[in-house]
Amino acid sequence: MNRITETVKHLLIINVIMFVATLVIGEARMFDLFALHYPENGIFKPWQIVTHMFMHGGFTHILFNMFALWMFGTAVEQRLGSKKFLILYFAAGLGAVLFQLGFYYFEYSQIVPELQASGVSSEALMDIFRTGKWNFPTTALQVEQINDAFQVYNATMVGASGCIMGVLVAFGILNPNAELMLIFLPIPIKAKYFIPLLVGYDIVSGFLGSPSVFGMNIAHWAHVGGAVVGLIVMQFLKKNTFNKYRID
Repeated sequence: MNRITETVKHLLIINVIMFVATLVIGEARMFDLFALHYPENGIFKPWQIVTHMFMHGGFTHILFNMFALWMFGTAVEQRLGSKKFLILYFAAGLGAVLFQLGFYYFEYSQIVPELQASGVSSEALMDIFRTGKWNFPTTALQVEQINDAFQVYNATMVGASGCIMGVLVAFGILNPNAELMLIFLPIPIKAKYFIPLLVGYDIVSGFLGSPSVFGMNIAHWAHVGGAVVGLIVMQFLKKNTFNKYRID
């Protein structure tokens, strides 16, 4: 078993510290400060674009993410070196933000104008988004649209999953014939097949929606964004780096 690399170790420590702080201080307060909120929400702060990558929504969430970071991140950092690994890690995290918020914006920008055209004022919508209540007659369609817009406006994004998807893609490029397995499907599949199947699942689930896993709602478009940006970064390194990507 390979020894854990320094950058991966430090990332693990930061994630665990933030998780413990969430337990001690309280999820509501920590999420308000450090989870990523929809930009039109008054709770949104610019630093959340980065800090949400170190926040997690429960023990199972952080356990799976940190296990994947340790398993795949160590192997990738050994090949890329710490500097390029960090670039890959945070670029994938930002790609996750871009894709997930882009999906939210598309939904929001479709729904809100329709509600306003149906007679719901901007002021009334903001009040609904803040309180979750309204005191005027609505049609069944308006109720559905209000609920959908409310979910987007109050959405919070947490976790290192987007970063880890970028790392996983890098692992697959560097080790295409390595055999991987899902916990619930213990059949070894080569990384060059496994990872595209996993990304394809997230794309389909992003369009169709999927039930929560272990009580967690999955940000599928964040996973796709992390994977896409991870692929782009690795292609750049492949064209501009010698000695098997190692340029430290």
